[in-house]
Amino acid sequence: MIKNTIKSILVALLIGQFNYGTAQQVTNPKTHFGFNIGDDYMLANYKQMESYFLKVAKESNRVLIKDGGLTEEGRKQHLIIISSPENLKDIEKYRKISQTLGRAEGITVEEAKELSLAGKPVVWIDGGMHSNEMVGSHQLIETFYQLTNRNDAEINNYLDKVVVLMWHVNPDGQDLLADWYMQYEDKAKRNMSIPTLYQKYVGHDNNRDFFMFNMKEASNLAKVVYVDWLPQIVYNHHQTSPDGTIVAGPPYRDPFNHVFDPLLVTGIDGVGFAMINRLNEEDKPGYVRMDQSGFSTWWNGGLRTAPYFHNMIGILTEITGHPTPSDIPLVAERQVPRNGLPFPVAPQKWNFKKSIDYSVSMNFAILDYAARNGDKLLYNMYKMGKNSIDRGNEDYWTKYPKYAESIEKTYDADVAAGKVKKEESNTFYRSKTIPKNYYDAIFSDKSKRDPRAFILSADQDDFGTVVKFVNTLIKSGVYVYQANADFSVNGKNYPKGSIVVKTNQAFRPQVLDMFQPQDHPHDVEYEGGPPVRPYDAAGWTLAMQMGVEYDKVYDDFNAPLQKKETGVLLNPLAREIASSKGGYLINGKANDAYLAINQLLKAGVKVYRDLDSKDFYVDAKAAAKVKEFGTTLGLQSKALASKPKQLKPVEAIKIGLFDHYGGSMPSGWVRWMLEQYGYDYKLFYPKDIDNNSIKDYDVLLFVGQGIPAFGSNASGRSVDESIVPDQYKHMLGSVTAAKSIPVLKSFVENGGQIVTIGAASELVYHFNLPVENPLMEIGKDGKKVKLSSVKFYVPTSILKAEADISKPENYGLDKDLNIVFNNSPVFKFQNSENLYALGTINSDHSLLSGWAHGQQYLKDVNIGLVSKIGKGKLVAIGPEITNRAQSHGTFKMLFNQLYR
Repeated sequence: MIKNTIKSILVALLIGQFNYGTAQQVTNPKTHFGFNIGDDYMLANYKQMESYFLKVAKESNRVLIKDGGLTEEGRKQHLIIISSPENLKDIEKYRKISQTLGRAEGITVEEAKELSLAGKPVVWIDGGMHSNEMVGSHQLIETFYQLTNRNDAEINNYLDKVVVLMWHVNPDGQDLLADWYMQYEDKAKRNMSIPTLYQKYVGHDNNRDFFMFNMKEASNLAKVVYVDWLPQIVYNHHQTSPDGTIVAGPPYRDPFNHVFDPLLVTGIDGVGFAMINRLNEEDKPGYVRMDQSGFSTWWNGGLRTAPYFHNMIGILTEITGHPTPSDIPLVAERQVPRNGLPFPVAPQKWNFKKSIDYSVSMNFAILDYAARNGDKLLYNMYKMGKNSIDRGNEDYWTKYPKYAESIEKTYDADVAAGKVKKEESNTFYRSKTIPKNYYDAIFSDKSKRDPRAFILSADQDDFGTVVKFVNTLIKSGVYVYQANADFSVNGKNYPKGSIVVKTNQAFRPQVLDMFQPQDHPHDVEYEGGPPVRPYDAAGWTLAMQMGVEYDKVYDDFNAPLQKKETGVLLNPLAREIASSKGGYLINGKANDAYLAINQLLKAGVKVYRDLDSKDFYVDAKAAAKVKEFGTTLGLQSKALASKPKQLKPVEAIKIGLFDHYGGSMPSGWVRWMLEQYGYDYKLFYPKDIDNNSIKDYDVLLFVGQGIPAFGSNASGRSVDESIVPDQYKHMLGSVTAAKSIPVLKSFVENGGQIVTIGAASELVYHFNLPVENPLMEIGKDGKKVKLSSVKFYVPTSILKAEADISKPENYGLDKDLNIVFNNSPVFKFQNSENLYALGTINSDHSLLSGWAHGQQYLKDVNIGLVSKIGKGKLVAIGPEITNRAQSHGTFKMLFNQLYR
C-alpha cells in the first residue's frame, strides 16, 4: 500500500510541468493598511491582517489559505501556503511526501532518496505569538507581500523549490495590542501597557504550551505541524535581543537534549550559519549567537523547541525594534568581535522598518538554504526518523550525564583503591582517559537500556487523567495503541482498554521525553561557581507531572493491540454503573470527580464526602447523572446497598482569584483550570483588598504572584495611571505590607480562607506564624540570608515528596507525590492542632527529573502547611502544584480547598 502510494506520487510529479509562476498584480500593504509595513508609530491589527491575506489570496495564484481553527476568543486562524502555481496544483502530493519522509515508515533508503529528490522542502514561518513583540507579526505581512508580488529570479527560485507555510500564532493578542497602541492620537503617548494578558488565559506563557496543548491556539498549530505537514524547518519569530545587539539566533548554546539525533543539532547549525552569513553580506550587523545569546536547545514545550523532539529544525530569533523609535545602547564589551558576535553594531537610533528588513532577510536566508538543500532536508528528516525507529526496535542506551558521572566516579574509586593504574593523556588536550571496560560496564548493562514501550493500565484509579495525557501525545503526532482484550507482559496482567506507547517510531524523542526523567547536566560558570540558568525548565516529564502510572518494557512483546488513528483523540473509557438504592460513591481519586460534583452542586444535588473512603457520595436520585459521568468522563462510581455512616456535606463557596493590572500568567492558568473543572470564580485586585471588598468571598487564591517578599513593602510593577483609561483603573495598585496584609489577616481571622501557591506563600511570614524558612543561613553580618545559588539551586524540576493523606486538604491524593519545584518556598515548624504540614520531602536525593543542586537542604522540609487563624485558615503550598495546568497529579491540593 505504502509503496503504491510512493509510486503514484513519483509518477504524478514526473509528468508535471515546473515553470516559474507569473507575477500577478496584488494589493500592496500601503493601499490596504494606509501605511507601509515598518512605518514608525503604525501598527496593523489582526482584522486588517486577516482581510489582507484573504484579499491577496484571491488576487494571486501563489497562495492557498486553509482553515486553521478558532482561537480561545473565537477568531479564525489560517494556514497560508505559498509556492509556485505549479507546486500548488500538486500541493497534496508534496504534503504527503513530507509526511511520508517525516514518518520514515515502510520505505527503503533508496525510496526515501527518490522521494527526497522529487519532493519540496516545507518551511514554516510564523509571527505574532507574543503580541507586544510587533516585529514578528508585521514581518509576516511584508514577507507575504514580497513572496506574492515580486517576480525576480530569487523569489521565483524559492517559489519553485520550497513550500512555505505561514501562520499567525496569536490573533487575539494582535487585535488587543494593536488597537490599544493605536487608540492614542498623540503618537508620543502610544504604549503597550495593556490591562490584561495578551492571550485570554496565559499571555506570554502561550509559548510554554507546546507539549501540553491546553490552549486552542496550540492545538490548532499542532495539527498542522505534527499531524498534517511535518515541515523540515520551523521558524519562530520573537523579541528582543540582548542590549547592544540587533538579533539573537542560532546556533544556540549547550546543553542540548540528550534524546536528539546528531543530525538535528548540526541541522540547526547549518541554518544558523546561512542566516548570519546573509545578514553579514547585506551589511546588517549585530547578530549574536551561541553562548552570547542565552538560548539553549534543552527544553521541550516552546514553539521552537518542541519540533526538535519531532526531528524538525526549530529556529528562534529574538530581534530588537518597536513601532515607537528606540535606541541601540552602547554595551562596551559588545563592541569587540568574537565568535558569538562577529559583527558588532554601533550604538544608534533604531526604527521599526530596520527590524522588519532584518526579519525578511532572515526569512529569505532560510528559504535560500531550503532551496539549495531541499533534498538533504527531506532525506535527513527521514534518516532521523529511521534512526528513531531502529533504536526503538533494539537495545539502545541514551548517553545521559549520569552515566558519564558514574564512569568517572567508579574509575576514580578504583584508582584510589589501587585496583587500576591512573592513565595519563599525552595529547595536547590533556583529557582524562579511562579504560574502555568502564564504558562497557555501563553501555552493556541491560538495566540501563532505554525502554521499548510504556504501558498505561486501564485499571488505575484516575484513568481519565491517563487519557488526557495520552491525548497530548496524539496531538503531537505520536502513535499510540489500545488493547482490545486483556493481556499480560512480564507476568503482569493488563485489562482491555490499556494503552501502549512504543518507542519504535519517528517521534521517539518525544515519547522518551514525556515518560523518562530529564537528566540536566550540572551546568556552572566554573568549578564551584554559580549555576548557568537554564532557558526555562530543567525537568518537566509530563507523565510524572500528571501523576499517571505506567510500566516500562525493555523487550519486544505481543499483545492484542489496535493502532489508533494518527491525530484522532481518544475518548474516556466508558464505565458501566450499576443501579443502586443506597446511592453512589464517586471515585475521589479522579480529578474529573471534581468536575462531576461541581455540576451536581449547580443542579441542586446534595454531595457529601465519605470520611472513610474519601470518595464523594450522592444518593440514588442522582443515578442518571452518575451513569452519564461514567460514559462521558469515564468516571468510576460504586453502587451501594446502603448509605455510608460518616458523611460530611460538600458545599460550593465563593472563590476570589487574585489578578493585577497587566495580568498574571500563573493566575491565568488557574483561571483556565477552574473553568475546565466547573468552578465559578471572580477576579479581585489590590484595591479590592485595601477597601475590603474581599469580605464577600469565602476563599482567596494567590497563585505565584501578589504577595510582596517578606521584608519588602509592595509587590507588582508600577503603571503610569495617567495613560490608563478609567474603565481599567480599578485593576491598578499593589499589595502592600503596610496596608493590604493587615486586611488579609483580618479576612482570615473573621472566618475566611486564603490559599497561596508558590512565591505567594511569603504570606506565611507576613502573618508572623511560628514557621522558619529552612533555605537560609547566617551571613557575615550575623543576619539570616537566603542560601546562595552556589549552595542551593533547583530550577523547574520534579521532586518526590510525601503527602499526609489523613488531612482533608489532601483527600484523594496518593501518599507518594511528584511535585514541580522551581526554587519554591518550603517550611519548617512544629506540628500542632492549629499548624500542621500537608507534606514533606523526606530524602536528601529527592530529584526525579531535571536538576537539583544542594538537595540535602530539602531533607525533612515541609512543602505545605495549614494554619488556623481565628475563625479561618491559611493554606500555604510552596511547590508549583498548578504548573502551567500540566501538573494534574497535584491539582487536588487546590481543588480540595474550594468547598465548605
